[in-house]
Amino acid sequence: MNVVDQAFQTQLKNIQARTGKNLDELYAFIRASGLVKHGEIRDLAKRELSLGHGDANTLAKFYLESLAAAAQPEGAPGKNDVLDEIYTGSKAGLRPLHEAVMALIETLGPFEIAPKKGYLSLRRKRQFAMLGPGSKGRVELGLNMKGVEGGDRLIAQEPGGMCQYKVFLSGLDEVDAELAAWLRQAYDRAG
Repeated sequence: MNVVDQAFQTQLKNIQARTGKNLDELYAFIRASGLVKHGEIRDLAKRELSLGHGDANTLAKFYLESLAAAAQPEGAPGKNDVLDEIYTGSKAGLRPLHEAVMALIETLGPFEIAPKKGYLSLRRKRQFAMLGPGSKGRVELGLNMKGVEGGDRLIAQEPGGMCQYKVFLSGLDEVDAELAAWLRQAYDRAG
C-alpha cells in the first residue's frame, strides 16, 4: 500500500471513530439520503455527522467510488491510484521524488491528504503544504508559514495565493535537512 492509500485508510478509521459508525453504516446513511453528487454528500456529512471539510470530502469520495466499483463487471480494473492520475505521461518520472517528499512529511506526525486535480493538499487544522508536479520537469512544493525569509530556493509568493512559499525540486538530493526544517515549520504552524 502506498503513502496516499495509507493516509486515506487512517483518515477513514478516524472518521469511523468520530462518528461511532462503521463504513457500512455510514454508506447506508448516505444511501438513505438519496444524494448522488459529491458536493451534496460532502455537505450532508459536514452538517449531519459534524465532520470537517476534509473528512467529509474523503467520505464522499470513497462512498462514490464504492458505488462505481459495485457497478463494474466482475474482473474489470478498478479506479487508478490518485498518484497514477497525477503522475502520467511526461510527469511519470517525477513520482519517486514526490514519494521521497511524502516520506519526509510522514515523519512530522498526523495529517490529512486531500487530493486535488493535479496535486495533493496536506492539512492539519489548516493547509500546511501542497505537493504535485510543476513545470519544467520539477516537483512543486507549496508551503504555508508566514514570517520566514525567502531566498533562491524558498521562493516567496505574492500575498493572497494558496501558499506563502514555493520550493521547486528536481532531484532526490534536494530532499534534505533544509527542506525538512521548512516542512516542520509549516506543519507546526498549521496546528
